[in-house]
Amino acid sequence: MAIHELSALLWRERELLDVLTFKLEEEQLLLTSGKSQWLPHGTKEVEQVLDRLSQASLARTVEAAAVAESWGLPSDAGLNQLAEAAPEGPWAEILRAHLSALSGQAALIKELRDSNEQFLRAAVRSTQETLADMRPATGTYDSHGKTDSSGSSQLFDRQF
Repeated sequence: MAIHELSALLWRERELLDVLTFKLEEEQLLLTSGKSQWLPHGTKEVEQVLDRLSQASLARTVEAAAVAESWGLPSDAGLNQLAEAAPEGPWAEILRAHLSALSGQAALIKELRDSNEQFLRAAVRSTQETLADMRPATGTYDSHGKTDSSGSSQLFDRQF
C-alpha cells in the first residue's frame, strides 16, 4: 500500500534532516572554535546531505501524489491535506506527527543556517580588517614625485 511507503519515506526524510542538523551544528562548532581549516570539509558534508535530502524529497513527493490520487485528492496535495482526507484509522495522526516533526526540524535548520551565516560574515569582516591592517602605508610624495616612506607629511603656508 502506498501510504506505508509514504510513511517510510517521511521517516527517511526526517532522519536526513537530523543528519543535516548535526552537520550544521558541526559547522557552527568549527566556526566558533576558529578551526576554519576544516570548514571546507564540513561544508562538503552539508552539501552531500542536502543532495540526499533532495532525492528523498523527490521520492516522497512522488509517493504522496500516488496516495493523494488513491484518496481522491489532487496529486499536489500536501501532508496536511492528506491527513485531513485520511481514511479511518491511525493514518491521519501519523501524517500530522510527520508534518509537525518536519516543520520543527525545518525551523531548527533555518536557525542554525542563519546563525552560521552570521558567524561567517563576522569571520569575513575580521579577515578583511586584518588584511587592511597589513597593507603597507602609502606615504606621501616628495618634491620629485617619489613616495616618501617616512610617513610624515607637512603642509607649508608660503604667505608668511
